Amino acid sequence: MANPYRELFRAPGSVAFSAAGFVARMPISMTGIGIITMLSQMRGEYGLAGAVSATFTLSMALFGPQVSRLVDRAGQSRVLLPATGLSVVSMAGLLLCAGMDAPAWTLFVFAALAGTLPNMAAMVRARWTHVYRDSPRLHTAFSLESVVDELTFVVGPALSVALSTAVFPEAGPLVAVVLLTIGVLLFVPQKRTEPPVERPAGDAAAGGGSAIRIGSVRLLALILVAGGTIVGTVDVVSVAFAEEQGSPAGAGIVLSVYAVGSALAGLVFGALKLGVPLPRLLALGATGTALTTLPLLLVGNIATLSAAVFFSGLFFAPTMIIVMSLIEKTVPPAKLTEGMTWAITGLSVGVALGAAVSGSMVDRYGPPGGFAVAIVAGAAALLLALGSRTPLTRRLAAREAAPAGPAPAPRDTATAPPAGSDRGGLQDTAGTHS
Repeated sequence: MANPYRELFRAPGSVAFSAAGFVARMPISMTGIGIITMLSQMRGEYGLAGAVSATFTLSMALFGPQVSRLVDRAGQSRVLLPATGLSVVSMAGLLLCAGMDAPAWTLFVFAALAGTLPNMAAMVRARWTHVYRDSPRLHTAFSLESVVDELTFVVGPALSVALSTAVFPEAGPLVAVVLLTIGVLLFVPQKRTEPPVERPAGDAAAGGGSAIRIGSVRLLALILVAGGTIVGTVDVVSVAFAEEQGSPAGAGIVLSVYAVGSALAGLVFGALKLGVPLPRLLALGATGTALTTLPLLLVGNIATLSAAVFFSGLFFAPTMIIVMSLIEKTVPPAKLTEGMTWAITGLSVGVALGAAVSGSMVDRYGPPGGFAVAIVAGAAALLLALGSRTPLTRRLAAREAAPAGPAPAPRDTATAPPAGSDRGGLQDTAGTHS
């Protein structure tokens, strides 16, 4: 039986852009925690460190979709370098101000400007869409990307903290900046797989305006806000629970088990060929997500918590894959990169929201109060998924019925021509996304 993931990389240029994208996306998970670790060591103020890190995170949430919107209009190669350049220069300013004990307001200014770094997870997904549009392999590619996301958020924070504590305080954010620079410089020159710029045609929603004005994008982003809230809650409450149990190191085990469960589920889900409509799959995934939060209230030790989050993680990656597939199917190609970015932004906002709310609940009621946040978020995800079935089904039908010019040939074989070889074929692209 052929390995579907090995088959993915038979497309010319796929190994190169995915590898460069992996390097370039590591800073997203490294920078926030790196800022906290750096400033807490250099200034001894956790409140300031958290506030500056939150400024950076919120800045990414604001700038990310706008950068991706420019990418959709002008192309990856024309936008990624200046956006990355501004982010790199701003991060350098932040590190210098931290090292020179500059006024606190300078840290906030540079943290806000550093949020212009492009969402490379969206850029890579846009390239996979260009390579395998209308092919079953696109489902496998999105599954692979969900696993890569998990890997970056497992390795990145741990690497950043280790560098800042074992080498020097600025080491974590500094390495993140270096990885971003190297990754983008390797990614941009790969013209063969770069999606050509799409021109809006054949769809009323594809005209002017942001992708967030499309109803399906708003619904799917909100579902990922709820899902991200669960992730953020598990991160924070696992640490509190492990400390309560007298085993602080146990938090690392719990979070690793959660990531492993999600990654395994994503790999298996990506290898399946399912005939179930995507809106129904989304409802099923959200149902599993909601149900698997309930055992969190019954945990009594690190082992039972690990088991609970493992089963919870089994539904995270598949749900993320389904959401990205729905974005690809319901958003006009000319807005695809921005649409994907809004979805990933929703996830990031949810993680930050879950961490903040669950932290407050833990302070008041202990770990059970934090786990209650995950249960509420799971219920919200389920209600949103159930409520979105009809509008998503209608949107899918409308997109399929919309005239889109000559149909592109599916890129489903290893002998497909190199992506981007026909630079004039607008109907064969993904448009240039988070």
